[in-house]
Amino acid sequence: MNETIRVASVGKEPSRHVPLVLGRSLRALWPLADAAVIVALSVLSGLAYHAAVYGQPGEVLDYAKIGVAVALFRWVLQQPLAAISARPERSLQYQLFLWNGAFLGVIVFAFLAKVTDEYSRGAILLFYAAGLPALLAWQAAWKRLVREGLSSGRLAVRKVLMLGTFDEIEAFRKTHRPSQSGLIISDIIVLPEEALTDTPAGRLMLKEGVSRAIELVRLSGTEDVLILLPWSATSAINRSVDMLTTAPVTVRLGPASIFGRFSQVHLSRIGSATMLDLIRPPLTRIEVTAKRVFDIVGALVLLIALSPLLLLVALLIKIDSRGPLFFRQRRLGFNQRPFKILKFRTMTVMEDGDDVVQATKNDPRVTRLGRYLRRFNIDELPQLLNVLAGDMSLVGPRPHALTHDRDFERRVAFYARRHNIKPGITGWAQVNGWRGPTDTQEKVQARVEHDLYYIDNWSMSLDLYILALTVLSPKSLMNAH
Repeated sequence: MNETIRVASVGKEPSRHVPLVLGRSLRALWPLADAAVIVALSVLSGLAYHAAVYGQPGEVLDYAKIGVAVALFRWVLQQPLAAISARPERSLQYQLFLWNGAFLGVIVFAFLAKVTDEYSRGAILLFYAAGLPALLAWQAAWKRLVREGLSSGRLAVRKVLMLGTFDEIEAFRKTHRPSQSGLIISDIIVLPEEALTDTPAGRLMLKEGVSRAIELVRLSGTEDVLILLPWSATSAINRSVDMLTTAPVTVRLGPASIFGRFSQVHLSRIGSATMLDLIRPPLTRIEVTAKRVFDIVGALVLLIALSPLLLLVALLIKIDSRGPLFFRQRRLGFNQRPFKILKFRTMTVMEDGDDVVQATKNDPRVTRLGRYLRRFNIDELPQLLNVLAGDMSLVGPRPHALTHDRDFERRVAFYARRHNIKPGITGWAQVNGWRGPTDTQEKVQARVEHDLYYIDNWSMSLDLYILALTVLSPKSLMNAH
């Protein structure tokens, strides 16, 4: 490493035609742009339908009202789901959920308001069928333009100067790719390692480097200074911050390498101490209570509504094959506490020990009726009683047999984190197609990753979304044997 301070001007000036403020406004503009496109699609659908069927354009205002209503209902549905970090807007099933939910909301509202006769059913059906593909095409084009704009600097969100050691700067650029996040790197000041030492020569080098940073900030109009120094160099960090207070910029301390291990890192205060929270329970006490109330109410409603089906299935099981009505097996629940899961019996065996063989395609142990019960998840319905007992939740990671738990914990890192929340009758992995046998490492890994994503991003809206997909999505029925 050179023992001198190096300065490199590497950023691109943003285009004068697209100011930085536009980059900051993209998050706000996106839903407004989507709403405008939806209204335009509604109008175009109405004009096209009436021109083709009646030879005249019809009432443009009526089409616009339908578009506004769909856009509004879609936005309302999207708000609680915006808390989901995977940003599922990339998922087709998410977009279908929003589109169908918005139209359902509009239909219900129109029915209650007794205005269904005022609108053309043909125009609405055309809008429903053609609107979503057109909206998705628009979003794909918009995202591509934004990505290109961010990468080129034309839609930059922030203009930043980097100040730090060569190793820390390179690690940050390689890991976080600032240009793809809308950051323009105006200048880089590389400090020698000696500048981090608390010696006269080190303090002088650091002072020269920070002074140069302040000079560049004032010349270029940079808004942020990113300090990329090892967190252990507290003296150098403190001296740098003290000097930078004389410049009108936001000073940020770059992330420590350990942060890469944790999905969510927060600052908290306990008394006068400021601390970094690396790991916390996935749900707060209030959230645990809310989820429990939702589980109890939901389980009771489902048990009552499905009681005729449950009685019919119980009778058919007794007619179909000899054996008990229910299958019970030990599973691990919240905080790895064991409980006995309850299912309708679908097999001729009742395995519950160190040797549990998962069902496979055309498994001879599965009864005739059992194939249908497993295919449509009906065998899982008795677990509503597990939910009422407090052992399970309506939504959560699916519990595995004890022997499989021990095996998976050895094969997959952080597998045991699945037990930091109650297991569920359905879950994020299941509605994404990761259901059934876990006979390969890929299947186990994918299921665990989806379960951990759910734990790290839980919200009540996510539970509702998963329950809706359990009923509506074909993926929830995949790989059932």
